[in-house]
Amino acid sequence: MPATKKTTWDQADRDLGKTMPSRFFFDPAVFEEEKCQIFFKAWHVVGHVNEFREPGSFVTQDIFEQSVIVISGRDGEVRAFHNVCQHRGNRLISARRGKNPPVIRCPYHSWCYGLDGALRSAPRSDCLQDFDKAEYGLKPVRFEIYAGFVYVTLDDAAEPVAEMASGAEAEMRRFLPDLDRLRLVEEVDVVVDANWKVIQENSIEGYHFDLSGPVHKHLASLIDFKSYKLTEHGRWWTYMAPPTSGAETAYGKPIAGATYQTDWFFNIGLWPNTTFYCFPFTDMVGTFIMIPLGPEKSLLRFGYYVPDHRVTPELTKAAITWMNQELGPEDIQLNVSNQKGLHSFGFDQGRYLIDAEKSNQSEHLVHHFHTLCYEAIRP
Repeated sequence: MPATKKTTWDQADRDLGKTMPSRFFFDPAVFEEEKCQIFFKAWHVVGHVNEFREPGSFVTQDIFEQSVIVISGRDGEVRAFHNVCQHRGNRLISARRGKNPPVIRCPYHSWCYGLDGALRSAPRSDCLQDFDKAEYGLKPVRFEIYAGFVYVTLDDAAEPVAEMASGAEAEMRRFLPDLDRLRLVEEVDVVVDANWKVIQENSIEGYHFDLSGPVHKHLASLIDFKSYKLTEHGRWWTYMAPPTSGAETAYGKPIAGATYQTDWFFNIGLWPNTTFYCFPFTDMVGTFIMIPLGPEKSLLRFGYYVPDHRVTPELTKAAITWMNQELGPEDIQLNVSNQKGLHSFGFDQGRYLIDAEKSNQSEHLVHHFHTLCYEAIRP
């Protein structure tokens, strides 16, 4: 029989130590710890603040079995509430986003709440003794607006986003000048048979770029890959590279005449599972969120936001299609294959490929991310 796989990890020696044990990527007990110690305490990106311009505009955010409504009130204020009726606990809104009438009506017994969360009416409640509608409003959820995006957390003691990711907004605005003037053009959800960490670690190393599939090789050809730099900043990180000198086409379209946020390949990750990015020469801000559904199942949420004050170039549209139909699927295939291999009796721990220069193909950022995960559940 094979030896039992490890549930502890010595992360201290980054350069000579071994990778996080494979059990951390499929063990239900580990996953339950991550659920409680990471995700129930983390900040979760819901959407861009401009999605809440009109009264009644809402987006729901599921965090495992929990659900949150973020909605704009008649007074223009954005608020967040637990997505549950205060009568018998029925889920109020099932849609991901939309525009609600002036009241939020429970589809079960028609209890109605204002957009400010106050209970407006409850059929037959007049027959109850000592029933005070003021005591049965929707329960608020903590939220913040940071770098143009709305975040929610289930942890009232969570450090503010601006402190957790100190310095990240300035770096975002350096590469994404239209951060405040964005509109959502597409959101794509894909369920992947892989642990959320497998997906995250794949995105934060350049080792496989010119060694795996043809789409990654094409991405590497668009940038000065030797200058690809991956940098940890505590609970946020960046990985970026300038464009290839003299590039004339990208994603099958000419670059000449196109507007763009930046000609760089820019990515910034916020703990634990959110990435904002921009492909070279594209006029968009992408979001890439790894949402855990189970120990070996994740929902990948791809959001595409473009400036609301100019026409979206054909090159940018082509890049979105390229991400959805080529780069994304190629990465997902790697994620699924990696997840399967982690179960092998022939593997438990390997070695990070880390060099002293933290070069474009070094895996130091993977080790940093694994350390954050491990310390969150094994303090």
